[in-house]
Amino acid sequence: MAFLNRKVWITGASSGIGEALALAFHKAGARLILSARREDELRRVQEQCGGPISTQILPLDITQASELGEKSRVALQMFGGVDILINNAGVTQRSLVKDTDLDVYRKLMEVNFFGAVALTKAVLPAMIEARSGQIAVISSLVGKFGTPLRSGYSAAKHALHGFFDSLRAEVSHYGIKVMLVCPGYIRTDISLHALRGDGGLHAKMDSGQARGMPVEQCAAQIIKGLVRGKEEIYVGYKDKYIVYLKRFFPSVFSRMIARSE
Repeated sequence: MAFLNRKVWITGASSGIGEALALAFHKAGARLILSARREDELRRVQEQCGGPISTQILPLDITQASELGEKSRVALQMFGGVDILINNAGVTQRSLVKDTDLDVYRKLMEVNFFGAVALTKAVLPAMIEARSGQIAVISSLVGKFGTPLRSGYSAAKHALHGFFDSLRAEVSHYGIKVMLVCPGYIRTDISLHALRGDGGLHAKMDSGQARGMPVEQCAAQIIKGLVRGKEEIYVGYKDKYIVYLKRFFPSVFSRMIARSE
């Protein structure tokens, strides 16, 4: 009953973790606003989530910061506010630093960091006025450590932690909670859309991704974290314990991660 009639806005809702979260929140009785660039895919997810009575779609490109203020005003009017914002939109990378164009790094930061910041800032005044709300940010385990081939993605996710940890400290007295979610390998198609160094698509399913946690299980753990008011959660199989390996055995971690792909 924790989410009955709660108004939830999810970005990146057309596939993967975002889609799974939409289905989970729908089953929990929430009213949904689903955003992504692909309107046709949003409509597909909308139909699975009860149609327009309980689920509205709001197509947007998270990199178009000048449009996010107006998009947020529309979202706030759809059901009369936003109780929970899920910043899920993101894109990953598969390229070495020496081979990666600076424009690719800028795009990774725009999608993964600045988009989440801009949307949160647009929704935040309404949450402050209501003196309640939850903001969940889908980061990554590589927001806690860096790995080969993901330098820009990891940098953007590290930036999320600095920003949203600071935000949490600033807004806790308004009754607003902030949760960072750090997934490891989750069985989605994110690696298919990963950026190469020249900006093209990786277009391959990574073996770790293919063996990863089912997306429905990931969504269930995120929901549980929100219910419990967690500040940060790690989601995955054995890969999530790498966070502790880095913390307590940094030299072992460094040797291991240098051999990874």
